[in-house]
Amino acid sequence: MTGSVADATAASGTEVGYPNGHLGYLKAEEQQALENFKTYLAEKGYYKPGPPASHDEQTLLRYLRARRWNVVDAFKQFKETEDWRKANDLNVLYDTIDLEAYEASRRLYPQWTGRRDRRGIPLYLFEIRHLDSKTVSAYEKAAETNPSKAVTDGQTSPKLLRLFALYENLTRFAQPLCTELPDRAHASTTPITLSTNIVDVSGVSLRQFWNLKSHMQAASQLATAHYPETLDRIFVIGAPYFFSTVWGWIKRWFDPITVSKIFILAPHEVKPTLEEFIDPKNIPKQYGGELDFTWGDQPKTDPLITETVKWENGLKDFPEGPKYWRPTADGERMECVAVGSEGGKQRMLTVGYLERICRVQTKKAEEKVNGDATAAQAEAEALAEGVKGLNVAEEDEKKTEVVETGEEAKAPAVPVVSA
Repeated sequence: MTGSVADATAASGTEVGYPNGHLGYLKAEEQQALENFKTYLAEKGYYKPGPPASHDEQTLLRYLRARRWNVVDAFKQFKETEDWRKANDLNVLYDTIDLEAYEASRRLYPQWTGRRDRRGIPLYLFEIRHLDSKTVSAYEKAAETNPSKAVTDGQTSPKLLRLFALYENLTRFAQPLCTELPDRAHASTTPITLSTNIVDVSGVSLRQFWNLKSHMQAASQLATAHYPETLDRIFVIGAPYFFSTVWGWIKRWFDPITVSKIFILAPHEVKPTLEEFIDPKNIPKQYGGELDFTWGDQPKTDPLITETVKWENGLKDFPEGPKYWRPTADGERMECVAVGSEGGKQRMLTVGYLERICRVQTKKAEEKVNGDATAAQAEAEALAEGVKGLNVAEEDEKKTEVVETGEEAKAPAVPVVSA
């Protein structure tokens, strides 16, 4: 038995996704939980209200959503993440990582296409077949040397720390960039803190998954713990019959909310389902779309982005390697800075500027914005109607048994992403 998107999210105890539970669309009790969370964090020494605040509200909300608005539980996860970041000097790692080491990681893991889904959320592609044992072994051997100036406590494997430089790119570059683009719903009120993922598992053998099991488990669990609520949906494509077996290993790594976001598509479902969520011009050609994007490519930057960014230093597109956005001194614009190291020399290059479109609401203005939450709920539910029957993340063990029908299995695979 399968369920719709609406059924899956209801079963997980949450309303139908974005923008509900995000800035601009908070219920009164959710807004109060946010205020209580900030107070609690400040009392514990993990938050400074500023101005500027030590952490933005959209980041704090990720932890509250992940912990179902329980302030104490959210604090526990937030504290563990902040301690982990400090222990591994994560900001220094991202600012100083060698560009070649960064690119080696980028070529293995989920890659931003340079495009967005219909709601303005960045679209990533992950082709798991490239993570064969030989490639992963070579990558892990190279990762034994520190590619940055970060000093860590040695508790987290160096090979995984390189992966988290990519998560930093998601939260500090791709999401802020998509937040400031004007052509999406809720652009003026609601920051983007999610990602949409296409995961291609075609050509992956059971042996390959077994060989990757420990690596994927460690990476997935750390990502879920320290980058919560950065995932909107995962569409799994090309699953072979044995995925029920693989799912038996993987589902223990995630909570029900994460599980409810994973959908597996039969061949005839791929094109119509992706088009429900993504404009065809932004879907890679191999999945029935128009975008000329293949695995390993640099992002094919959305034309709207290249037109909107005010480029600096002779650039017309984003350079390779780590980048982040930061507000200018007057708060009116966002500046993109390219960082990392090349040949042992650290770079700090201004790439370009964006006018700020998304204005986080003040507390007094929130009441008016939150009045639109009912309409947003209806919009999300209508969108969910288009993908009925696609969710296959059932909790009952017997529903994950393999049925030898000659057709593709109806059980999900999980990429190395966080929820």
